[in-house]
Amino acid sequence: MASNDPEHREEEETAPAEDEDTGAQIAPIVKLEEVAVTTGEEDEDAILDLKSKLYRFDKEGNQWKERGAGSVKFLKHKKTGKVRLVMRQSKTLKICANHLVIPTMTVQEHAGNDKSCVWHASDFSDGELKDELFCIRFGSVENCKKFMETFQEVAESQQSKEENKDASAAAGLLEKLSVEDKKEEVVKEEVPEKVKEATPEKVKEEEPEKAAADSAKKDE
Repeated sequence: MASNDPEHREEEETAPAEDEDTGAQIAPIVKLEEVAVTTGEEDEDAILDLKSKLYRFDKEGNQWKERGAGSVKFLKHKKTGKVRLVMRQSKTLKICANHLVIPTMTVQEHAGNDKSCVWHASDFSDGELKDELFCIRFGSVENCKKFMETFQEVAESQQSKEENKDASAAAGLLEKLSVEDKKEEVVKEEVPEKVKEATPEKVKEEEPEKAAADSAKKDE
């Protein structure tokens, strides 16, 4: 419905349409440059990535407390082969779990809920190591089983790495001792017989005889 107000009509006629190009060029006040964002995961490969909700057990309050909902990952380092569990909140990307998966760890189904499981870990998500009891819940039984299977496989693989590391260290130590023994044998073989015969006792026995011979020469 058209307005009867002349001034209003005049504004409608002179005002440019919303999609009309006025030809004015507005330069941006601030020029923003692209900044490379690092997550700390550049040298790692994701073995598993699942949506879930994480809880930690509060010992003082004797109750479970939610840590956040987001994506839980198993990340394997490209060089060392070590695997850590990392979980970030979906919106803020805040870390709510961050710990290595070591051979001594085990994961168990949470009693009374086949979509949840629990495990103990020395967690570093708050910037310092803390012993935590975690519980994680998935949207399906299948995802929970997949998480538990991957967890156990990773722990077992780390066990093999530790055993190989210990075996290599032991082999290196034995090799070092063997080399040192061979060096001692070589040194013993290279010692001249005359030097071997010149023992302190032998020298003491020869000194009086030499002294007597020198004294006889002087008397002559």
